[in-house]
Amino acid sequence: MKKKVTFYTAGCRLNQSETAVLTDRFTNMGYEQVAYGEPTDVLVLNTCSVTENAEADCRRVIRRTLRHSPRAFVAVTGCYAQTGLNTLRHLPGVDLVLGNQYKMLLPDYLEEMPRVQKRAATFVRHSGSISREDFVQDGVGEYATTRANLKIQDGCNFMCSFCLIPFARGRERSRLAGDAVREAERLVERGHRELVLTGVNIGRFANGSGGLLDLIQRLERIPGLARIRISSIEPTTIPDALLEYMSTSRKLCRFFHVPLQSGHDGILSAMNRRYTVSEYRAWVEDVVQKIPDVCVGTDVLVGFPGETDSEFSATYDVVRDLPLAYAHVFSYSARPGTPAARLGNPVPPPVIKTRSRLLSRLSVTKRAQFYQQFLDRDCLVLFESMGKDGLWTGLTDNFVRVSVAGSGSLANQVRQVRLTGVMEHAALGKLTDEEPPRPRRFPIPVFQSFEKEALSPA
Repeated sequence: MKKKVTFYTAGCRLNQSETAVLTDRFTNMGYEQVAYGEPTDVLVLNTCSVTENAEADCRRVIRRTLRHSPRAFVAVTGCYAQTGLNTLRHLPGVDLVLGNQYKMLLPDYLEEMPRVQKRAATFVRHSGSISREDFVQDGVGEYATTRANLKIQDGCNFMCSFCLIPFARGRERSRLAGDAVREAERLVERGHRELVLTGVNIGRFANGSGGLLDLIQRLERIPGLARIRISSIEPTTIPDALLEYMSTSRKLCRFFHVPLQSGHDGILSAMNRRYTVSEYRAWVEDVVQKIPDVCVGTDVLVGFPGETDSEFSATYDVVRDLPLAYAHVFSYSARPGTPAARLGNPVPPPVIKTRSRLLSRLSVTKRAQFYQQFLDRDCLVLFESMGKDGLWTGLTDNFVRVSVAGSGSLANQVRQVRLTGVMEHAALGKLTDEEPPRPRRFPIPVFQSFEKEALSPA
């Protein structure tokens, strides 16, 4: 009988891409993957350290798993395994802790054991330093989704004062381009039509084969690949040549997710960010001028130590006034070991909550406004799945989520759709083309019109 393995992934898209490769390797070793919450023999917990809830989340997942599978072997890896070793090694139920240096070797450690069994003491493989060498990543990610992540970079040298990631993942390094292309080709062979390039700081991708644009151009030559999407990228790492290329490319999605974090120069300086508000404004305005219908989204960090009402208002105004399509809003969480954690004058949690709510409401407004401009226009949608409402949903290349009614499966098909309405988190549309034959190879209130909502943080 096959042994069963459960994967639980917390945090970022990069963690998801690494779990997908581990999943593929476990499958090749003969394991059967089961969903989290079902009886299992092995739990692989890929953790995050971005927020202070990481430890509580880790404990909750382990407790729940051991309730229904008391003999399950528990392996913890990821960023929290790197930064919270002293806590994890004493956590009841944990059998194996692997720091990020050894994360991708997890299947090898289990294979070396004569049988997977509970251990009397937690086995630890951890290093305070992480290799700075460019790398390869063996295997191919296993995804049950239309879009697949492709890891191209890891680590960061920017050292933002609030961020623990350089300590958790080390200094920046890039994947060898040939190895990234190899996995991309295999992912396309498995039926994935869109690849999302991911890393900690992907704009810093560079090796002997060139930079990010050079890699994109190599990936575009893969037959059968319909789209390449860039995940979150720092504004200071985007060359003009990439903007020019995106404006004409048939495969590179017209999409940027570029963190702002704060709309006040004083806060940006305290965060150790590498741009001013005026520079960020100029960059966004330049992008929307050069790339028709481009979607630009952002991250905002609320409640950084010392953030005043006026400084928050400045952030709110920047998000409101710039042609941004949405904002992901995060509440500041002090991370031990970071410079920001040593700052005084913390913002009270209720104030952070109120500010986060205001920005989140503004983001909903911005997204609906962005969608509204495409009403009565035709666009190409890569469909992903059917929702509980019976509508098929997918994305345009410029990140408009579209829902349509369909009599048959639309999964993994690129179809032409005319947008007819705007909902809170998606646009409505109707199919306007003939259904192309393509096999699948892997397993709210409606706003008919929308007026700009006048919100004020005051």
